[in-house]
Amino acid sequence: MRKIGVIGIGKLGICFALNLERSGYDVIGIDIFKEYVKDINNKTLQSTEPLVEEYLKKSLKLKASTKLSDVIDDDIDLLFVFVATPSLPDGSYDHSQIERISDELITFGRRNHPTHLIVGCTTMPGYCNTLATKMSPYNYTVSYNPEFIAQGNIIHDLQNPDQVLIGEADDEVGLILEQVYSTICKNQPIYCRMDRLSAEITKIATNCFLTTKISFANSIGDLAIKTGANKEKILEAIGSDSRIGRKYLGYGFGFGGPCFPRDNRALGKFARENDYELLISDATDDVNRRHLTFQLEEYLKTYPEGSTIIFNGVSYKKGSTLIEESQQLALAVSLSKKKRNVLIRDQKEVIRQVEKLYPNLFTFEETQ
Repeated sequence: MRKIGVIGIGKLGICFALNLERSGYDVIGIDIFKEYVKDINNKTLQSTEPLVEEYLKKSLKLKASTKLSDVIDDDIDLLFVFVATPSLPDGSYDHSQIERISDELITFGRRNHPTHLIVGCTTMPGYCNTLATKMSPYNYTVSYNPEFIAQGNIIHDLQNPDQVLIGEADDEVGLILEQVYSTICKNQPIYCRMDRLSAEITKIATNCFLTTKISFANSIGDLAIKTGANKEKILEAIGSDSRIGRKYLGYGFGFGGPCFPRDNRALGKFARENDYELLISDATDDVNRRHLTFQLEEYLKTYPEGSTIIFNGVSYKKGSTLIEESQQLALAVSLSKKKRNVLIRDQKEVIRQVEKLYPNLFTFEETQ
């Protein structure tokens, strides 16, 4: 098997496709945006993700298309799916884009050979089992294989994962996925193979643990500030314990971005649907909100009305241009509304987004 289809070649999908291509596979990437597809095929795509433009210019075996029928090829038996699964108001995920793809695949009829559909986007636990039942009559298997990556570091993270999580349809698919990742990875990751439901829970539970760790660190830091203790020394000492570790144990802004908040809520939602109250999920969200309030009060005490406060970046994390649920931005907005002058220093793309959401609220300085 040397030809692979990647359905959804957005920010994550294009990075995955380029890693496959560099590993020796012929890759057909599918996306709905014609100009975007054209830029990929012309190798003129501009991206803020490190290595994307470089890898694309050097690529020889990556073809992009807007036609899903292009992956219905007798030479392709592995289809990765990386489409958006945005959050719904109730905290669950919207699977409609996966549904549209699966419905269209069905219109092409039953495959002549077993075809493995690999879902790489985050889903509600149990969804992939439902999808597998739907696709089975058409000779598709369904496996769940999400990525643990950070925006601004996607290609590197795909090449150097701590673990590869595989919710396999069967042993054969699990072995195929191990083989694919062995060609991509520069390290020796742990392969965590299990059933689909367990893998879906693992994905969001992993991020839930990280949000808990972040909230714990910030709440201990808030307590230290309140009592006059040294927050950095405290957290450094706690993190020195090998059972705990220092990653995600620094004091700073609360968690935000496109993954952590929604995965945390989705896990709580799934638990409630199964008559189990996952208190830690709700508590982590509550601590995150309280930490923002605490930081606001500290800033207001430190900076009197009319003061200028400088924010060196308001994306949800350094190196990203995403402002989704950014705690930095939420704090900046609150301070501005409390009659503090807020100067934001950030990349052009971030400034553009903030100006659109909050016209005339801030002053800006563009950085590289």
